[in-house]
Amino acid sequence: MTLQFAALSGDSVSLLMWLRGNGLEVVLYIVGVMLFSRFATYVRDRITRKIDAQFQSSDSLVRSEAAKHRHALAQVLTWVVLSIVYFLVGLEVLKRFGFTVGGLVAPAAVLGAALGFGAQRVVQDLLAGFFLITERQYGFGDVVRIAVTGQPDPAEGTVEDVTLRITTLRNADGEVITVPNGQIVKVTNLSKDWARAAIDVPVPATADITKVNEILHDVGTKAFQDRKLNSLLLDEPTVMGLEDLTVDQMNIRMVARTLPGKQFEVGRELRVRVAAALRREGLSENA
Repeated sequence: MTLQFAALSGDSVSLLMWLRGNGLEVVLYIVGVMLFSRFATYVRDRITRKIDAQFQSSDSLVRSEAAKHRHALAQVLTWVVLSIVYFLVGLEVLKRFGFTVGGLVAPAAVLGAALGFGAQRVVQDLLAGFFLITERQYGFGDVVRIAVTGQPDPAEGTVEDVTLRITTLRNADGEVITVPNGQIVKVTNLSKDWARAAIDVPVPATADITKVNEILHDVGTKAFQDRKLNSLLLDEPTVMGLEDLTVDQMNIRMVARTLPGKQFEVGRELRVRVAAALRREGLSENA
């Protein structure tokens, strides 16, 4: 009985010593990584808020390409740093529980071979995300259309988050779309540097093309002189001419170069003005 008590006492002493030594270090590592994660997230949020505040308080109506890239870069760097820290802390915690890194090499090799095929897509996502960021294909706030592998319809929306693995979009209906970077086939950036609003105006085939062109040219001139639209337009809207012709109808195209992401707003406003002008000339009924 005395020997059993002594053995139990010895185990208790060993456990107490481990808790005071390695156990305390494990707790400190876990608490430390949690605090570091909060600090890194706080720094990232402060940087992104500063970028957003500069955008909202500036005279420019759209984010600069550099600002969008910095916003995305801050998110990606935070994600990478936290991933590395979590990995290193995990190794240190395993050491405190008696696992040696050298002893984990062989099992890790076997596990890596077993998971190799499954991890290919993750590696593909990370590599694709790296080139998306470094090549500045798009950034936070861009309006993009993304063709995804195996999906008949593209994903379209405003970029809300970019990491090395995924891109998060929010479409016009408010839905959040998450796209793995490795499955992106083609990216159409609708808000890079400048955009174009194209309007096809249908008129009867018997209408005088010269008169219609004059009406559309007058609409473009007045739109460019308007204070509200002038801040969105890069130059005066132009009439490209006859775009399509059928037996009873012809389409005349009108285009306008706009600030990035403002082509939809400009297009809606120009359509209203064109419809009103055609109505005044008696062409709205058949247009």
